[in-house]
Amino acid sequence: MECKSENFEQEYKREMMAVQDSMDVLNGKWKISIISSICYYNKRRFSDISKDVVGISNRMLSKELKELEFNQLIKRTVIDTQPITVQYELTDHGRSLQTIIKNLTQWGIEHRKKIIGS
Repeated sequence: MECKSENFEQEYKREMMAVQDSMDVLNGKWKISIISSICYYNKRRFSDISKDVVGISNRMLSKELKELEFNQLIKRTVIDTQPITVQYELTDHGRSLQTIIKNLTQWGIEHRKKIIGS
């Protein structure tokens, strides 16, 4: 019989809330792909991200970038060029996701091999 601490249920609820908080920030079809694009290249322009994330509309990309910026995962920098250039990069807080992104990438590679072969 396994001994559980008196606070087991409380700890479990706190951890589940943390998972839900994470999912709320990263929720949706596109956010992790957008973060991956920026993470891989360090700095990305809007058009570059749009090319990386196949199938996303400009309107949806704009919306997702605003949400990621609001959650302090990415930083938007406007560069005074002709025409104006906008670059996106991960914040320090956003860079904390790099290990998770790398682990997801590795898991995805292994999963694809398992399901459809090499």
